[in-house]
Amino acid sequence: MTSESRVPSPESRSWQPVIGLEIHAQLSTHSKLFSGASTAYGAEPNTQAGAVDVALPGTLPVPNRAALDRAVRFGLAIDAKIARQSIFARKNYFYPDLPKGYQISQYELPVVGEGKLPVRLDDGRVIEVRIERAHLEEDAGKSLHDAFHAATGIDLNRAGTPLLEIVSAPVMHSAAEAVAYMRTVHTLVRWLGICDGNMQEGSFRCDANVSVRPAGTSKLGTRTEIKNVNSFRFVEKAIEYEIERQIRALENGEQIVQETRLYDPTRHQTRPMRSKESADDYRYFPDPDLPPLAVTAADIAAARATLPELPEARRTRYIDALALPEADATQLCADKATADYFESVCAGLGTRDSGLGRQTDAKLAANWVLGEVAAMLNEAALHTEQSRVSAPALAHLLARVREGVISGKIAKDVFAAMWAGEGDADQVIEKRGLKQISDSGALAAAIDEVLAQYPTQLADYRGGNDKLLQFFVGQVMKRTRGQANPQQLNALLREKLELRAEG
Repeated sequence: MTSESRVPSPESRSWQPVIGLEIHAQLSTHSKLFSGASTAYGAEPNTQAGAVDVALPGTLPVPNRAALDRAVRFGLAIDAKIARQSIFARKNYFYPDLPKGYQISQYELPVVGEGKLPVRLDDGRVIEVRIERAHLEEDAGKSLHDAFHAATGIDLNRAGTPLLEIVSAPVMHSAAEAVAYMRTVHTLVRWLGICDGNMQEGSFRCDANVSVRPAGTSKLGTRTEIKNVNSFRFVEKAIEYEIERQIRALENGEQIVQETRLYDPTRHQTRPMRSKESADDYRYFPDPDLPPLAVTAADIAAARATLPELPEARRTRYIDALALPEADATQLCADKATADYFESVCAGLGTRDSGLGRQTDAKLAANWVLGEVAAMLNEAALHTEQSRVSAPALAHLLARVREGVISGKIAKDVFAAMWAGEGDADQVIEKRGLKQISDSGALAAAIDEVLAQYPTQLADYRGGNDKLLQFFVGQVMKRTRGQANPQQLNALLREKLELRAEG
């Protein structure tokens, strides 16, 4: 084992990691930040790069108002101050996929100022992460190093795509906290509809700034930046490795170099990419081709009116008003489409007479949405909004369970048939003859037949072997093809067994 991999836990030493994330969320506009070119993913290389995007002489950028509106919505969701005027600046650096030789970003006056976001950790604790700013900027193109032999291809389709860069303060102290924060932001931008959050396509990625300092001190250590990580698992692994690397270096008397690093997931290592530039190196200055972005009080009010109930507020409502377990509420609110589907199922079940009945319906709906529906969606690789069984159709099925028409077990078979396109719940139940047997006479006859068939087991039960009750239940269920009403069956069976025992 090499010294690179044999590393004790940081908790065993007197060091405190300090982490801040710069998250890049691609905004869900149809056109780019400063041109009318499409932002659709997957087009042939260089087919969606307009004259502004490739920096042809004489072209001028025109800001995309839809991108600004999305930035304002995010700012309101994190309780941030929205700048009435913000400035676009030129960030100067050279890279082959940056046609202008600079990137249009925001520096001194971003559109979204300081805000905050509550983050729920796996252990149930909630931390508040301070967000320093969120600013608009254009994306660069893409360099394809593996597409050609001994050459790099340049695809400018992505150049000019609108990004919202969300910059947290360096207030997180473990990889787990950083990933929980990243997941929370990911949920929020998708919930607001401002970003699709597709990490495989690069719509949501982050740079992680990592440093360590002696425990109990306030001065920040020298930081490194881990660039362009687009997987929650890789972010966690990269930060864990970088913390360990820095601690090991400091304990060996080495200095940390301020640099940009890349994470190699195959070797589980970060490696140097380039020295880390400072703001002075980028020579920021206001873009002379772009006037200040103005946001009026009316703009802010209009954006606020479009905000949905936010994830944490809805989670709290599910727990308080519907008495859902915290785990269920958290899982439902991880995705707005899932939460909306759940609410539609609850609405389809109708209003119950009592609070208890309403809560029972909600728990039944949650079990199905997080159970059978989620399993089918995963198997078919579909999103919630693509479910082959609509929320009203599922509510109708669950109403049949609630009414005692079918049992919960048979409902799973009916749901599978509905998913396969065999019709709605009533059609499947009728076609397959699945109605639950609730007639006491029919159930009594089935019980009598089973007890007559198994006299030995009956004698054992009478002798005190209570576990055989489930054996008799199973046999009656088998005889009725699983259609016996479970509650009635249990009550009637116990009654007959006791009568037999007394006789």
